[in-house]
Amino acid sequence: MNSSLQFLGAAGTVTGSKYLLKHADKTYLIDCGLFQGLHKLKERNWEPSPIDVNGLEAVILTHAHIDHTGYLPRLVQGGYHGPVYASEATCALLELLLPDSGYLQEEQASYANKKGYSRHKPALPLYTYQQALRSLQSLRPVKLDESLAVDEHLTVTMRAAGHILGSAILECELEDLKLVFSGDLGRYDQEVMCSPTAVHQADVLLVESTYGNRAHSREPLEAQLAQVAGDTLERGGVLLIPSFAVGRTQQLLYLLRKLQDQKRIPDLPIYVDSPMASDATAIYCRFGAELNLKVDLLMDEEACPLRCRETHFTRTVQQSKWLNEAPGPMIIISASGMCTGGRIVHHLKHRLPDPKNTVLFVGYQAQGTRGRLLSEGAQQIKIHGMPVPVRAKIASIAGLSAHGDYHELLRWLSGFERAPRQSFIIHGEPQAAEAFQERIHEQLGWKAHRPSYLETVTLGE
Repeated sequence: MNSSLQFLGAAGTVTGSKYLLKHADKTYLIDCGLFQGLHKLKERNWEPSPIDVNGLEAVILTHAHIDHTGYLPRLVQGGYHGPVYASEATCALLELLLPDSGYLQEEQASYANKKGYSRHKPALPLYTYQQALRSLQSLRPVKLDESLAVDEHLTVTMRAAGHILGSAILECELEDLKLVFSGDLGRYDQEVMCSPTAVHQADVLLVESTYGNRAHSREPLEAQLAQVAGDTLERGGVLLIPSFAVGRTQQLLYLLRKLQDQKRIPDLPIYVDSPMASDATAIYCRFGAELNLKVDLLMDEEACPLRCRETHFTRTVQQSKWLNEAPGPMIIISASGMCTGGRIVHHLKHRLPDPKNTVLFVGYQAQGTRGRLLSEGAQQIKIHGMPVPVRAKIASIAGLSAHGDYHELLRWLSGFERAPRQSFIIHGEPQAAEAFQERIHEQLGWKAHRPSYLETVTLGE
């Protein structure tokens, strides 16, 4: 039987992961992500979907990040009523992430209408909080390492990917064809997350390439964090850390606690100003078996490695506004990690003009985001339609990413007993994907293809 795969996202970019798999008379969607970053990419979210929801058998998700899941409410809003399969921890995280995504889009549209800076009259959300809530009814939790018979044609097994909690590599058995979707691959030998699971065989392979042209710094993370934090706190400033609510915040709490235990930073107030990050930390404890740590937020602060000595999980808008005016020294961790929305935007507006402060980036910053502009040295950025001067110190920590670098990606690929019949490089900006394609050919002797947006390929050739 003929099988085909269409690349509806994460082709030539790191965002919008969606892959339409067709076999016989069945259609399946692997990942259901939003495009983020550049305006021309975000515009794709509004375009008519090429997915026929009436013929869609199932949606299968690799992990909870919005660039892999955030289009789901739009899909359901468009008439999809079938199952959405994901790991148990991913389902739990999506109960936080998807409603938050809807809320942020409503908030951004409302603020744009209030201030009049949108080109669209009126500005509208892609979907609402309530629509996101309704989409959660489609979720079907799947245990890691247990086979799921989607239908008579497709069986899927989810293997731990080590990227964030619940992240999965998908091993898909489609009749006599084995497809492997890497999802986002984590790193090896980490203190918080387990290493990505080895996979040994595939006929068709899709592998991410976010860091396909870069190697992570080997400088110890604690030393980098201690240096930046120490310099800022000596100035009496505020260390402002834009952080992804899921994965990165929990990693930061672990490292900050470790530095406190080692007396390398003082026991000063640390504010996690993100209700979602607070709830996600609790979910990390609930699914602690997937981690290398023994965690429980109900432990006292002397015992739980995800609680610093003076950690405050702020929830209300009033508490967040109070932080905007509070003097240093202190540390604020707030979402979103690329400064595209949420409370971090308001903190930047208040903290960027003050040279005592530091904005510390701890992860990848996509093209077109405020985080990318700041990390590349912008002297001024626009927030809520108004220019904000950048006088605070801008710093970054290398090696804290939840994505494996090209060494680690090649290490994972070297576990295959033979080259797949077809390999596709996805989820990378053009330079990263091209560099990784060359490394695969040079070091493994494989041919790999970099698909373009909306390209369709026949499988098994």
